[in-house]
Amino acid sequence: MTPQKTLTGKAWAALVLLALIWGASFLSIRVALNEIAPLTSVAHRTFWAMIALWAVVLSLRLPLPRGLHVWGAFVIMGLLNNAVPFSLMAWGQLHIETGLTSILNAATAVFGVLVAALFFADEKLSPRKMIGVGLGFLGVMTAIGLENLRNFDLRSIAQLAILGGTVSYALAGVWARKTLAGLAPQVAAAGMLTGSSIFTVPLALIVDGPISFDLQPVTILAVAYYALIATAGAYLLYYYILGLAGSGNLMLVTLLIAPVAIILGALVLDEQLNPNAYAGFALLAAGLIILDGRLWQRFRKRKAVAAD
Repeated sequence: MTPQKTLTGKAWAALVLLALIWGASFLSIRVALNEIAPLTSVAHRTFWAMIALWAVVLSLRLPLPRGLHVWGAFVIMGLLNNAVPFSLMAWGQLHIETGLTSILNAATAVFGVLVAALFFADEKLSPRKMIGVGLGFLGVMTAIGLENLRNFDLRSIAQLAILGGTVSYALAGVWARKTLAGLAPQVAAAGMLTGSSIFTVPLALIVDGPISFDLQPVTILAVAYYALIATAGAYLLYYYILGLAGSGNLMLVTLLIAPVAIILGALVLDEQLNPNAYAGFALLAAGLIILDGRLWQRFRKRKAVAAD
């Protein structure tokens, strides 16, 4: 088992910055949706981020992938990690608050653990992981609210769409591990966004019609933010933190995103969440902390010392 890296001051700063960037992306997407349709917003996101990342790849003179199997993997990855979750979550945000969207998005880590356990022998569900997953699901159910599941109205469908996006993210993690290992992170991200743009741009044209650039300045700024900063830039920062602090520490960003999105939603959009959303996030956060494992290990060490 690979030991977990220590979080340095530099790693913490990068982690907080990534949380701020991704937390604000929920607000920028919702602002853009006031003027453009969900599929068009996703097409903007994948296309402009793709252009930006290929520019980075070319400027760094990184070797370009040539095999058809690699490009096929990019297409599947683009569907699972971009086209499907971005579309489901953009549509879902039309009907629920940005803060609640970010809370449900935190379930990505929970589904990631479950999906990894299904596909990889070295990712089996330990008792600690089962407790964390159980708390995570309890948190999701609490955030959604049993009354919404009973009513099954547009709001509850939107919340299930968000969760569908998190499952797609989890499947993307498995696909990336199986097919994209060994590629430079910048190339993998650019290729993935190319694969997703193959679907998102034509689909937006078919469903939403011609893409207009005659937009309000606030919409243009929102699109530029979530495409160039919260997608292209965030991917580069994500991989930087991964190398600096490791995947275990990187999962902590999931705990930091939702508070940022909730605060921005309240300040800018005057959103007010139901108390059960906060209770759900608290349970989700507890589950993620247990999945992270550090507090669990400290508890076991103290228990062993006390027994001695």
